[in-house]
Amino acid sequence: MAEKREKRLSLHGDERIDEYYWLRDDDREDADVLAYLHAENAYLEASLKPVEALRQRLFEEMTARIREEDSEVPAQLGDYWYSERYVPGKEYALQVRHHQRPDGPEEVLLDENQRAAGHDFYRLGGLEVSDDHRLLAFAEDTVSRRLYTVRVRDLETGEYLPVEIPDTSGAMAWSADGRFLFYVLKDEQTLLPYRVMRHELGTSPAKDVVVREEEDETFYTSLWRGKSGDYIYIHHGSTVADEVRLIPASRPQSEPLLFLPRERHHEYSVSDRSGRFYILTNRDARNFRLVETDLDNRLDVDSWREVVAHRKDVFLDGVELFENFIAVNERSDGLLRIRIFPDAEGSPPYLLESDEPAYSMELDTNLEMQTDVLRYAYTSLTTPDTIYDISLTDGTRTLLKREPVEGPFDPGNYRSERIDVEARDGARVPVSIVYRKPFVDDGTRPLLIYGYGAYGSSREPAFSAARLSLLDRGFVYAIAHIRGGQEMGRDWYDQGRMFHKKNTFNDFVDVTRGLIERGYGDPQRVFAYGGSAGGLLMGAVINQAPELYNGVVAAVPFVDVVTTMLDTSIPLTTGEFDEWGNPQIPDQYDYMLSYSPYDQVTAQAYPNLLVTTGLYDSQVQYFEPAKWVARLRDRKTDDNLLLLYTDMESGHGGASGRYQQYADTALRYAFLLWLADAPAVLSETTKESP
Repeated sequence: MAEKREKRLSLHGDERIDEYYWLRDDDREDADVLAYLHAENAYLEASLKPVEALRQRLFEEMTARIREEDSEVPAQLGDYWYSERYVPGKEYALQVRHHQRPDGPEEVLLDENQRAAGHDFYRLGGLEVSDDHRLLAFAEDTVSRRLYTVRVRDLETGEYLPVEIPDTSGAMAWSADGRFLFYVLKDEQTLLPYRVMRHELGTSPAKDVVVREEEDETFYTSLWRGKSGDYIYIHHGSTVADEVRLIPASRPQSEPLLFLPRERHHEYSVSDRSGRFYILTNRDARNFRLVETDLDNRLDVDSWREVVAHRKDVFLDGVELFENFIAVNERSDGLLRIRIFPDAEGSPPYLLESDEPAYSMELDTNLEMQTDVLRYAYTSLTTPDTIYDISLTDGTRTLLKREPVEGPFDPGNYRSERIDVEARDGARVPVSIVYRKPFVDDGTRPLLIYGYGAYGSSREPAFSAARLSLLDRGFVYAIAHIRGGQEMGRDWYDQGRMFHKKNTFNDFVDVTRGLIERGYGDPQRVFAYGGSAGGLLMGAVINQAPELYNGVVAAVPFVDVVTTMLDTSIPLTTGEFDEWGNPQIPDQYDYMLSYSPYDQVTAQAYPNLLVTTGLYDSQVQYFEPAKWVARLRDRKTDDNLLLLYTDMESGHGGASGRYQQYADTALRYAFLLWLADAPAVLSETTKESP
């Protein structure tokens, strides 16, 4: 039981008492806070002692499915083919390239294992090669706060240049001559990327030039080099507006040119081809359309030439330009597809086909513009990640790689389905389902439902080798494509944010009831899982309908909505006012407070709960889940498990490393399997129920 130290928070005539506010420690060094987190970890280990062997077995089972010696499909850039490769027993990749052909002699550009040595955490951010393929700029995070340090290596000599630029976003771009490197600085407190800098090789980073500084704290700044290589793009984006500036890569010291000024509710992105510019825009197009213009006429909206028209039932998700065609990722019926638009007159657009009911087809790495071959990625709930090249000249499709699953795996043993469940307001919510065959809808299997529902981020029906450990033990797994995501278009997102946020929670509860009614799960063995904004979903759902779930896993959960959104010093707060609301505005405060999981904890029975966080999380600070667990333990009226695990070395994405990430998954699965009393578990434990 955490100690109570009352803090009164007053706004708009409303007073809240936060008895666990003291758990916030921005420096992460307070002795009382660390003692509490360590005590919670010890309590978790003691509580899960009966499944200790199962956790280890699950970890070994999942990591055994990974092919130890493996490599990604090489991508061509000029005369080189770039890729990454894994070697047996190592946690991190080797960044490599081959000259002239993909199977040519290998050159190791960067050994991440060497770079990670001596660090508890390591993550490689951006990786950019200069036009002459001699200089490699790369960004590294060794703390798990998503603050990347930029470094440069001379690939000809192997020497690391005296360039060390901390506190960046990890985004970088070279000038055409390789003399200048552009990057984005982050605010050290809020972690907001806001300042574009230009570094000249051979000079001190202290002399770097400010190219562009974003003063509006609701906008995030990013940059990249366009596919044509002609321009460096600077992008400022908020939830409901975008603004792009251009710097000619051959004139890196020129002032950035404003492409289109920002307007509230105008979202757009820009790419270029052969001196023409293509704008993916929602102007007069809720689900976006693609238009073409030149630099001189970009501000004349009436002169834009429409390339892909707006459609009410199709959302344009992304565009890839080639010399002779355009490939578009689009969403319809909740599925991500690819449509090809040939430039040749009289050649109609067409979809790439799939014969599975639930899948994801996504544009992959296509670095070259002068080619008639498109590379794309395909996955489904039963098909591992697969990379194809398809010739748009003759339609020949070449399988380049299917993610290997080591051990006894046969996709024919599993089946996926796609159904709709009607929500309480009549909306039809898509649900993707997978299970091991044979299956009878008699309501006897354990059921795990996953959801997210925020930021317009769509959850794809993608394959997971780790998930086989649940499916093979009888679980049905379902993804609820609830509002707040963008699976059904922009309107699906808008119906799940701001004053419509509760639709997200209602959808998940209604999907749960619908799946139970259709016999997909045993009503006594229904479980739910969500992370980050999906952790908010978990918190809201168990406040609303705790009786539906035997157990819930909430990973890095955003649960203290009002207090966090009132504190603009916390990373990511200001950029999300149009997602959740600004509590400084009374009606937005009232609405957010009405669903904030931490504020709405009440004296009632809650499901068994496993809550996970990372001490160095930069997106959802560790103290949100810590406070939530403390309040739940104080107020709940049941004897169910309530466990908090804090990774004392990691952040929002959990542990780094190819294998160690599965320790977190093994923890979650052991918790769920124990609660489900799955037959395969009982032979490995004391058979004691929690």
